[in-house]
Amino acid sequence: MSPGTGGTSATIGRYIRYQMQPTRLCVVDPENSVFAPYYQSRDCSLTSAVGSRIEGIGRPRVEPSFIPDVVDEMRTIPDTASVATVHWLEKLLGRKAGASTGTNLYGVLQLACEMKQRGETGSIVTLLCDSGERYLDTYYDEQWVRDNIGDLSPYLAQLEQLEQSGDWSH
Repeated sequence: MSPGTGGTSATIGRYIRYQMQPTRLCVVDPENSVFAPYYQSRDCSLTSAVGSRIEGIGRPRVEPSFIPDVVDEMRTIPDTASVATVHWLEKLLGRKAGASTGTNLYGVLQLACEMKQRGETGSIVTLLCDSGERYLDTYYDEQWVRDNIGDLSPYLAQLEQLEQSGDWSH
């Protein structure tokens, strides 16, 4: 899952701890967000001069509702990977999703591939956030993506490889 204010990840993390199940919480963070650096350093004064380009998630400052102690792992997902993932998902499902869904799904796919490489089995759960219809002029506009996000082709190729072979190279 990815943090907007951090409240959902905090609630889920606390619930996991309360249930005392062998469950781990991995939180994915977009570029230019301070949650992942804060998770590593615990420095609540961290700020980012550049905000997240993935709408709805990531913050330029630490939010008090984010509780790093209930998170087992954090990963920073490149914005190009997030947007490429929603384009790939649209090809698979015929439905558009917001880029925060791409951030979450890319993190899930990373975890699944790593589990497969280690010979582990288990369930991975995520939240698929919003519909992509409101992003037709941004994340689904080729020129806007090129100008504001970058080249999606390396991540699209990686996702295609995953789809075809069930594995990818990092």
